[in-house]
Amino acid sequence: MDRTALFLDRDGVINKAYVKDGKSYPPSTLEEFIFLDRVKEALLLSRSLGFLNILVTNQPDVGEGRQSLEVVNKMHEVGQKNLPIDDIFVCTHVDLDYCVCRKPLPGMLIAAAEKWQIDLKRSFLVGDRWRDVGAAHAVGCEAFFVDYGYDEQRPSSPYHVVTSLYEAVGQIRDQIR
Repeated sequence: MDRTALFLDRDGVINKAYVKDGKSYPPSTLEEFIFLDRVKEALLLSRSLGFLNILVTNQPDVGEGRQSLEVVNKMHEVGQKNLPIDDIFVCTHVDLDYCVCRKPLPGMLIAAAEKWQIDLKRSFLVGDRWRDVGAAHAVGCEAFFVDYGYDEQRPSSPYHVVTSLYEAVGQIRDQIR
């Protein structure tokens, strides 16, 4: 367990999230799957610091039948082809399924740690929702919160507020030096 990871939420961290009435929604189509500015640069910097880049994403629209798993998988193929992402863990469940992989529960992070031999206490997570910060807290990862001001529950402390993945990785770089 000597490896470290930068865990990443997808929508709002890697790619554009669509906000309607203060709520965040994932892209509906492959054409709407648009990478945010400086994401590739941030992930390359993360790699240069020795981190694995691992996506951990809730995609409940699949479980609810509003999105196909095929489209989600194609988005992830585009992500892995164009960005230095080492692995992707996806939860398609909804809250009522009570699964351990749905953030804020830590199932995806634990599965990644087991697969990649990751030291969770020395790893970081960047997300844009309270669920992401909750999952980080559940395993002892340090959390960075991209605060878009969504009209939803706020994360529990502690976490660092940032404006982007790039800013988060810069702060991590400065912290571990």
